[in-house]
Amino acid sequence: MKFTDFQNVLSSDRLNRYVAACGNDTRKAMSLYRLNLHLSQEVFTLLSCFEVALRNAIDRQLTSRFGKDWLRDSVATGGIFDIPSCRDSARIISKAYNRLCRNSGYSHHKLLAEMEFGVWKYMFANPQYRATGQILLRIFPNKPRSSADVQYNNAYMFNELDGINILRNRIAHHEPICFARRHPQIGTAYILNVYQNLHKLFMWMGIDSHSLLYGLDHVPQVCNRINGM
Repeated sequence: MKFTDFQNVLSSDRLNRYVAACGNDTRKAMSLYRLNLHLSQEVFTLLSCFEVALRNAIDRQLTSRFGKDWLRDSVATGGIFDIPSCRDSARIISKAYNRLCRNSGYSHHKLLAEMEFGVWKYMFANPQYRATGQILLRIFPNKPRSSADVQYNNAYMFNELDGINILRNRIAHHEPICFARRHPQIGTAYILNVYQNLHKLFMWMGIDSHSLLYGLDHVPQVCNRINGM
């Protein structure tokens, strides 16, 4: 495809950053755009697997503590999230529950599937962490012990998950991930840092991520192609 046609479809505003990063080489800019899409697909596959693993681990802990319908019950009158400090979580869960009741009907697993990544991230925010009995760090049995320098507590986990959530949202909103942060140049250091954090959190959860993602994880290879442009 000619660059002018490519630009007409995708818009000059979207492509200008790619063109600038490629020294005004429009052919190279089109290749970079396609590689960015490829990288986004690769990273999103890993993010999806991690999200399911995180969700299921949280669900096992809270089912054991609060029962098989803990998520629905959490927003009922007197439920664990029926408190002012957890009102945002309660609002999201209630909205999803009511939507299910109107449409396909409620089941616990359907309600779990309705939750976005941010819900699971906020399980490690102080109000939700306290409301759920301060037990959710148990899903990371292999995390390091806290020290004077680093506290591997719920706040630490919240920040780690927040970084993953930010990247997830960038990809979902079709934002480029092939540039150095805050610089108009090609670079994948940011992506590779989040990538390493994903594998680290899998390991802390006791999950062999390399076996789990066998045949699916090509992030380093795509990053190498981008960095070599």
